[in-house]
Amino acid sequence: MRRTTLGRTGISVSRFCLGTMMLGSWGNTDHADCVRLVHTALDAGINFIDTADMYAAGETEEIVGKALKGRREDVVLATKVHFPMGGDANHRGNSRRWIRRAVEGSLRRLGTDYLDLYQVHRPDPATDIDETLSVLSDLVREGKVMAIGSSDFSADQIVEARWTAERRHHVPFHTEQPPYSLFMRGVERSVLPAAHRHGLGVLTWSPLNSGWLTGRFRKGGADGIGELGSFRRDLIHHKFDQSFAGNARKLDIVEDLVALAAECGHPLQHLALAFVLSHPAVTSVIIGPRTVGQLKDLLAGAEVRLGDDALDRIDALVPPATDLNPADADHTPLHLLDPAMRRLPQELRGA
Repeated sequence: MRRTTLGRTGISVSRFCLGTMMLGSWGNTDHADCVRLVHTALDAGINFIDTADMYAAGETEEIVGKALKGRREDVVLATKVHFPMGGDANHRGNSRRWIRRAVEGSLRRLGTDYLDLYQVHRPDPATDIDETLSVLSDLVREGKVMAIGSSDFSADQIVEARWTAERRHHVPFHTEQPPYSLFMRGVERSVLPAAHRHGLGVLTWSPLNSGWLTGRFRKGGADGIGELGSFRRDLIHHKFDQSFAGNARKLDIVEDLVALAAECGHPLQHLALAFVLSHPAVTSVIIGPRTVGQLKDLLAGAEVRLGDDALDRIDALVPPATDLNPADADHTPLHLLDPAMRRLPQELRGA
């Protein structure tokens, strides 16, 4: 398993990062099997594990904690904070009050006294970035956190956070975690260049575009929705429903990509992972298997590299900075959701 340095932290991480969202009630409910999956990843050379407090309401962190007993010091462990962890309005977000409480919960569930990387799972328009960076800096100085990062931040938010850290003498974000795949290339426009320019490590999620790039979903075959549990179906049905813009186009492009992958001598999922790792800004790609078998299939592509000819053909199929289905992002900035943030008050619009 190849390794590289996580941004400018000096921390060595594997080019594959084990994502754990499918461990627990959202995916694999067999805890013993989940522990075997984690151990299989570690034995294969993966030393980077990413989780989040909100995955299965904390259950996933508990599973990861069980799996890392006796192996914690050999693992770069990352988790995230932001999403609700209860009904109370203060049990969520990026405030000092909540982060202080949330980090203790994550440390307890993971069975560790420090985190290698603590990430803000999403931007929080209700909290000043100065407030968030202030408490994260305190955690770094206390030794509870080694490095801090963001997830799904826009380029301007990455730069604002960097500027705020410098001006207010906070610890800056060391990493960014954006979605990135053959079918979701929007971050190439500004997010990846901004992260690269400022020396951030980049760990990308959804490299297989929720299964579209596994080759399982083809014209005339399964549409993907039937394979999802009821919770997952409600959460990400838009990623498969062909009434959403771009999903029908994916079916056409999958056929071309399957053919290209065959010419390169690889299955489609290996082509998709190699594509993500071909970008100079990307440090590590998060893979999120549900079973040991799925993990082994992905690990078989760890050494695949793509030449310029293959990358040129991919660019012709899905132009750079193109998101085939914008709904894949899972996060829409508030200024796009709230019309009032895009319009002058009626009295100021003139005649």
